[in-house]
Amino acid sequence: MVRELFIQGTYLLSSVLFILGLRSLTKTDEARRGMNLAALGMLLAIVGTLVHQDIVRYDWIIAGLVVGTLIGYPMGMYVPMTAMPQRIAISHLFGALAATLVGIAEYWNLSHAGGVPRGTMAALGFEVLFGSLTITGSFMAFGKLQEILPGRPVTYPGQNAVNLTIFFSTVGMLGYLVLHPENSTIFYLMVVLSLLSGIFMVLPIGGADMPVVISLLNSYAGLASSATGFAIGNNVLIIAGALDGASGFLLSMLMSKAMNRSFGNILFGAFGAPAASGGGRTSVGLTTKSISAEDAAMQIGYAGLVIVVPGYGLAVSQAQHIVRELADLVEKRGGEVKYAIHPVAGRMPGHMNVLLAEANIPYDKLYDMDEINDQFAQADVAIVIGANDVVNPAARNDKGSPIYGMPILNADQAKSVIVLKRSMNPGFAGIENELFYDPRTSMLFGDAKASLSKLVAEIKTL
Repeated sequence: MVRELFIQGTYLLSSVLFILGLRSLTKTDEARRGMNLAALGMLLAIVGTLVHQDIVRYDWIIAGLVVGTLIGYPMGMYVPMTAMPQRIAISHLFGALAATLVGIAEYWNLSHAGGVPRGTMAALGFEVLFGSLTITGSFMAFGKLQEILPGRPVTYPGQNAVNLTIFFSTVGMLGYLVLHPENSTIFYLMVVLSLLSGIFMVLPIGGADMPVVISLLNSYAGLASSATGFAIGNNVLIIAGALDGASGFLLSMLMSKAMNRSFGNILFGAFGAPAASGGGRTSVGLTTKSISAEDAAMQIGYAGLVIVVPGYGLAVSQAQHIVRELADLVEKRGGEVKYAIHPVAGRMPGHMNVLLAEANIPYDKLYDMDEINDQFAQADVAIVIGANDVVNPAARNDKGSPIYGMPILNADQAKSVIVLKRSMNPGFAGIENELFYDPRTSMLFGDAKASLSKLVAEIKTL
């Protein structure tokens, strides 16, 4: 009795900490505290589970904790911010793999001990279906983000029909198993088809939609974990999985809204493929204007308001610390620096916020798109660092563009725009950026970190 009260007490406290942690993540300056609260909640959940009466030996559990620590600590401490989206994808894979293996093991045990109750079968089937789908889907997302697989959509004729057929076949098998849980052949076939469904679901999705894919896979992993809780009677798994699943789904909705696109278009639209002939405007007859580091430094050094627009190129070059140094110099000279964060900048939700926070850039200088868009017209200089589609005026002006209607940052309304970019290659959407050809835009080509270092050195001489 005392043991059960202790377990349920720790589970209750863990759930409260999870909720408080999630709430703190809604505010940038409280996010670190939120993560600490959630981590403490997970520790309590583990402690409560370890004293459960069904555990008869601890050697395998201790071995798992040791191996998990040896894997998790380096991933958390040494994976660079450029690879954080890939790390998140792998974390989803591990979580889904754990849920799926528990589901398979529970089905095996129950089917060899008198049969699987229909209610339990529904929970196990849901758990294994979404868990398996998330395993391969996360692995495919990792491959695209790591550029092991093509970042562009991989498509073939009739692909959507094949994907839907596989998915609904697994759903049909789940329904059949609820009625006939003793049919193990259908159960394992459902697992295989779910694994295939994850592969085929992510293959046709381009790099531009990776933030939505990451958050959607997070939702699937949470749903699988919640189903695990129902299957094995673990309350904290039910609550934590439900929080994860619901928050991931809501985040996916916010990401798709930020791109003004539906889930259907994201999952089946092959966004990011090269634009079809005649679709959207081209750069034929247009020219860009290059600028030297010296002239750029002159503009920035004497500016009253500078707005920095970070993108994935900033993460690739690991330039966040030198951006902070540049901002400090501008502010010492009497200027003001703000950072404009687009909801889908980078390759995972919140990528730019985390990247800039790593460089100890004050939270109150980070502005969401809706907060800062009206201020671009007053900015003397907008510095676009590695961003592309999120500042492309084609989203407002070109009805033939695949990104038409997507809310963007109004960088083109600044008095002067300086774009730091390696080359004229298009962004994730695979289309030309009209901003680069605007008369007020100057291009500073090269690695972002190297270019920013030159700017810092030049501003110091002013």
